[in-house]
Amino acid sequence: MTDLIERYVGVLPDWAAQVLVAVIAGALGAAIALAAHLVLFRVLRRIVTSSTSQSDDILVTRLTRPTRWAFIAMGIVLAARQTPALSDFWERVAGFVMPLLTGWIAIAILHALVDAMTLRADISVEDNRSARRRRTRLAILSRIATFMIVFLMVSLMLFSIPGVMKVGATLMASAGLAALAVGAAAQPALKALIGGFQMALTEPISIDDVVIIDGEWGRIEEIRTTYVVVNLWDQRRLVVPTTRFLEDTFQNWTKTTSQLLGTVMIYLDPATDIAPLREEYTRAVTAHRLFDGRAQVLQVTDHSAQAMEVRLLMSARDGPTLFDLRCAMREHMLDWIRREMPEALVRRRTLQVAPVELAAGPSISEAVADLGARRASR
Repeated sequence: MTDLIERYVGVLPDWAAQVLVAVIAGALGAAIALAAHLVLFRVLRRIVTSSTSQSDDILVTRLTRPTRWAFIAMGIVLAARQTPALSDFWERVAGFVMPLLTGWIAIAILHALVDAMTLRADISVEDNRSARRRRTRLAILSRIATFMIVFLMVSLMLFSIPGVMKVGATLMASAGLAALAVGAAAQPALKALIGGFQMALTEPISIDDVVIIDGEWGRIEEIRTTYVVVNLWDQRRLVVPTTRFLEDTFQNWTKTTSQLLGTVMIYLDPATDIAPLREEYTRAVTAHRLFDGRAQVLQVTDHSAQAMEVRLLMSARDGPTLFDLRCAMREHMLDWIRREMPEALVRRRTLQVAPVELAAGPSISEAVADLGARRASR
C-alpha cells in the first residue's frame, strides 16, 4: 500500500510527500477500523436485543462511542507500522491519546455497571429503604471513582510531556511550601470530597429520603460529592453543601423506614363527651385508603379552663401519604363535630350577676348646706 501511494506522490517535495502519505495511510486505517467497529457493534446489538436483561443493552450503549475512537486509534497504529512518517507522528501523540481513550473506556464501563446495578434497586416499591441506600452508595462511589480515573488519566497525559517532568524536578526543592499552598487553597474542595466519601460510608441520608432542613420539607433528589439537591414540596430546589449533613442537625423522616406516625390536634369544649368522638374517629381512619393499619388512637392530651386538647394519632406508609391522611382526618372530624356534636365547639362562658341596688344618698347642694351648718355651730 505504501509503495502504491509513493508512486503517485513522487513528484511532490519530500516533506509534502511524507505528510500526504501519512494522511492517506491514517485515513485508510481509520476507515477500515470504523467498518470493523460498525460490523462488530451491529452484531452485539442483535445479541443484546434478543436478551431479556437490560444490563447488556446499557453496556453496549455506553461503550459505543469510546470504542469507536479506540478502533480508529488501533487502525492508525496498524497503518503506522507500515508508514514511517505516520509512525513518527503517532509516537508524538500516543502519550496523549492512549491515556485519554483508556480513561474514557474505563469511565464508560464504570457508568454502565452503575446503571445496571441501579436498575436492580427499584425505589418505586412501597418498602424501598434498602434500594434507596444502594442507589445512594452507587451514586457517591461512582462519582469518586470517576474523579480518580480522570485524575489518573490527566496525570499520565502530563507525564508524557518531557517539560513537565523537568519542571517538577526543578520544583522539588520547594515542594513543601507548594504543598502547603495547594493544600490551603484546595481545602474546601478536599473537605467536600472527603465528606462525600464519608457520607457514602455513614449514610446519614439516602436518595428519596424525606428531610427537614433550614425549616424546609423536601426529598433528597441528588447526592453529589460536594452538594446535595433537596426537592422541596413546592418544587423548588434547595442546594445544600454535603458537609451540612455531616456537621449540622437536620430531620430525616425516613432514616430507618418510610413508615411514619402523625398527629392532628383539635380543641374542643371541656364538657365534650369523648366516647362518640373516639368511635367516629376509629371508624373513619380505619376505613380510609391512606391508612396503613399500624396505629390509630384518640386521646385528651391537655386541658384548660377554656378548652381541652384532643390528639388524633394515625400512621401511613410515607411522609406525603401521612400529610394527606392528616388533612383528610382533620377535615372529616371538624365537619362531623359541626353536624353531629355542635355543643363540642369551644365556647366562651361568662357569669351574669344580679345588679345590686344602692341606697340613694343626699344631693350635692344638701351636702354643702349640711357642711356649712356644722361649721357655723362650732
